[in-house]
Amino acid sequence: MILLIVIAVVALMLILLYNGLIRKKNEVDNAFGGMDAQLKKRYDLIPNLVATVKQYAAHEKELLEKVTQLRSKALGGNLSADDKVDIDNEISGALRSIMVAVENYPVLKASDNFMNLQRTLNEVESQISAARRAYNAAVTDYNNGIETFPGNMMAGMMGLQRKHVFEIPEAERQNVNVKDLFNG
Repeated sequence: MILLIVIAVVALMLILLYNGLIRKKNEVDNAFGGMDAQLKKRYDLIPNLVATVKQYAAHEKELLEKVTQLRSKALGGNLSADDKVDIDNEISGALRSIMVAVENYPVLKASDNFMNLQRTLNEVESQISAARRAYNAAVTDYNNGIETFPGNMMAGMMGLQRKHVFEIPEAERQNVNVKDLFNG
């Protein structure tokens, strides 16, 4: 009788552990899907941004072409989550470069279309940032679940692998020198 109770308790613990790991894996997938939806929204805005800026910034052609190529690559499919993270980081840097380049075009900055597009892009970037935070939280919870005992044993049997969080490139962690922005 005691043996049956021990077996039942162990079986219950294994079931709870298994279900908990599956739940964490699904939360990561859900968070990535939410972030992916926000990235798609950004990719849909990029052609409008590029078209607007092209009218004023012919010599910024290389940067605009890079953004367009990255967008096409991101929408091309068959990308792993890590590949999407890398492309997203490249697009973020390129979009910041476009916004800096725009500073040289006062007429463009005064354009209602551009101002509306810039507001929309800023809103989408804020939503992407929130989605990244949610994704990173889900990934951290998942990684903790598969790397701590006894979850690591069950995760090994299930073939679950560690996921990567979104990280900010080192160059973007530096403090902004506002004085240089005004003297530039």
